[in-house]
Amino acid sequence: MVTQITSFGRSGLYDWMMQRVSALVLSVYTLFMIGYLVSNPDLTYEQWSALFETTWMRIFSLLVLLSIGIHSWIGLWSVSTDYIKATGARFFFQSLCGLAMFVYIVWGIQVLWGL
Repeated sequence: MVTQITSFGRSGLYDWMMQRVSALVLSVYTLFMIGYLVSNPDLTYEQWSALFETTWMRIFSLLVLLSIGIHSWIGLWSVSTDYIKATGARFFFQSLCGLAMFVYIVWGIQVLWGL
């Protein structure tokens, strides 16, 4: 079945679960960042840089980067299958979205890990 090939997971339940887990990761990261910024009102570049030099923060940020990719892919796939009925146009849209997400994730890894 075509929908099983183009969706992120093996079933709608798996996609639903992955979207909820990725939303939770994004929420925790957002709350952490807000808390960090509020608790450091006179934040300097050195403090900000030191935060992102720690391995745990890089791993947390990488998890968030991957969660953004997963979350957006599932959402855009759902929207495209609901609203773009022409197979060629839907394939083009999904390919463009997949390529953009790949570029953003690779770029984010380069920025995050200084590669």
